[in-house]
Amino acid sequence: MLAYVAALFFVIFCVRVLHDPRRFSNAVFLGTGATLLAIHEAGVFDTAQPTRLPVAYLLLLLGLGAVAFVFYLIANGVKMVRKEGRRPANLLTLLTGLALVGLMALLGAAGISDSSLLARVAGAVIPVVGYVSFLFLSFVGYAFLYGRLPVRRNVDFVVVLGSGLIGGSRVPRLLANRLDRGRKVYEAQATRGNPPVLVTSGGQGPDEDLPEADAMADYLAERGVPRDRIRRENRSRTTEENLRFSKAIMEELKQDYRCVVVTNNFHVFRAALTARRTGVRGQVVGAPTAAYFWPSATIREFVAVFLSYKVVNLGICMVLGLLGLAAAW
Repeated sequence: MLAYVAALFFVIFCVRVLHDPRRFSNAVFLGTGATLLAIHEAGVFDTAQPTRLPVAYLLLLLGLGAVAFVFYLIANGVKMVRKEGRRPANLLTLLTGLALVGLMALLGAAGISDSSLLARVAGAVIPVVGYVSFLFLSFVGYAFLYGRLPVRRNVDFVVVLGSGLIGGSRVPRLLANRLDRGRKVYEAQATRGNPPVLVTSGGQGPDEDLPEADAMADYLAERGVPRDRIRRENRSRTTEENLRFSKAIMEELKQDYRCVVVTNNFHVFRAALTARRTGVRGQVVGAPTAAYFWPSATIREFVAVFLSYKVVNLGICMVLGLLGLAAAW
């Protein structure tokens, strides 16, 4: 029975992706289908046939995987601090790893002690952590798939999102990767006889000598993109402003435009959600990011998406926590 329900969720997922791939609910349908299929394959709740994978082995594998993941997060967090400094955003993987260590210690203490207080705390925490973990894995899985959707149709614009300059005027490697990916999309379409307009999007920060859009445009022009095919959006400070102000430029030049938005791979799905919310007609594609930077950036992106639906998500967490507490009571 679970296999049929899982198949239904996968069908709904495919239909919704074909209609609009820029929805967080797509990730939820994908995650639900995958979870039900995993439960079915494990045979945990199937009394009509022998268990395919003994529950003890399954729990052992999950436990070992969790421990390995925690060590990876802590090691990555230490590396992030060494390479990028101690800014709060760079501490996310380290703090997440330490929080999971605390969770494991709580569960272990609740399991071996007779403390009713620890049992109740664990009962309240477990469903909340389970819900957040489910959303995170769904987010990562669908973001991975969305970032690999091909650009199948001709586009009128390629919008490259800014990410800050170094030394007040120089394009850093992170931003250069975005610009190189945007240039490749431009060149691929130009060979078909319909070169799009490249929009460089980024305002001027307090520590910058010029708007990001100007430095980005110069970078592209130095690498062969004709200057008359570049437009500059030099007012934005956030991703939402990047997209809103770029949309105004595109609509001014062509009302029924189609575009591709370029950012880094860890940022693709959230940028796609923002593009849908701001009414930008186009797909978001990603540029490579250093491997050590990806875990922390992915956690940051997930937190931002989670909080963008904070009323629903925090409400569900509260209900699950209360239910878990009542069950443990």
